[in-house]
Amino acid sequence: SPPLPRLFPGRLSAFPLFLLALLLGFASLLWLQLSCSGEGPVPGGQDRGTPRQPCPPPAPLQPARDEPSWGPHRLALLVPFRERFEELLAFVPYMHRFLSKKKIRHHIFILNQVDHFRFNRASLINVGFLESGNDTDYIAMHDVDLLPLNEHLDYSFPEAGPFHVASPELHPLYHYKTYVGGILLLTKQHYELCNGMSNRFWGWGREDDEFYRRIRGAGLQVRRPSGITTGYETFQHLHDPAWRKRDQKRIAAQKQEQFKVDREGGLNNVRYRIESRTDLSVAGAPCTVLNILLDCDTNETPWCTFG
Repeated sequence: SPPLPRLFPGRLSAFPLFLLALLLGFASLLWLQLSCSGEGPVPGGQDRGTPRQPCPPPAPLQPARDEPSWGPHRLALLVPFRERFEELLAFVPYMHRFLSKKKIRHHIFILNQVDHFRFNRASLINVGFLESGNDTDYIAMHDVDLLPLNEHLDYSFPEAGPFHVASPELHPLYHYKTYVGGILLLTKQHYELCNGMSNRFWGWGREDDEFYRRIRGAGLQVRRPSGITTGYETFQHLHDPAWRKRDQKRIAAQKQEQFKVDREGGLNNVRYRIESRTDLSVAGAPCTVLNILLDCDTNETPWCTFG
């Protein structure tokens, strides 16, 4: 596989931080491998006679296209991303194993924003949808820091309408009834019916609340898991707020705009350029990294920059 730092270019001044994060991530994986295989010390420095945890099995290969037990549908797992390498190194192999065990045909797309604008999760998902190809027929809008722990969670084709896997009753942080963030499945037809997500949300938050209104405006009903008894223990949340501060700043008119419904923009007007597209393997799990340069009309959304 190509070296990861070259795949994830960013601001020049931040490059040493990128490299340090990658080195820490690989060191963590090496430590896990040594500790679980019995070839290194037990974490904590003492062996108290506790059985070691078995190492995770190698990521299974994707099935042949004509394998009937896997079903006809194929999922595009769309993962908005910027500078969160440690989570990515855990996420890709975990999700590949999780979905393969459930016999979900899938392709993981890492949507890496490499421009100098503020993070725009919604625009990245729009780009991922447009670039995911015709061999996938439904999408998962999936946060990189949220791992499903309950094998009964449903990632299958959501024919009846949008399916919110990370429902308010299960998500470890967000519990309001109109929440549709975290992990949301839609057919490609339904996503197009909503005209995708609004491109006006720069910085963290609110884009999924606006998308909930789009879903309802398109005449679709959000469905959620039933029969899941693990409650707020259903997912592992990898985000450390003390280390990774979210960009929650609201600038000038953005304070009012964040509560408006964007009735014109979405898939039809997302502006971007693909800097590079690279297929790679993370611990045996395949994925595609799209390095994406978003564009911003500063007359329309001046809050896309801090300047």
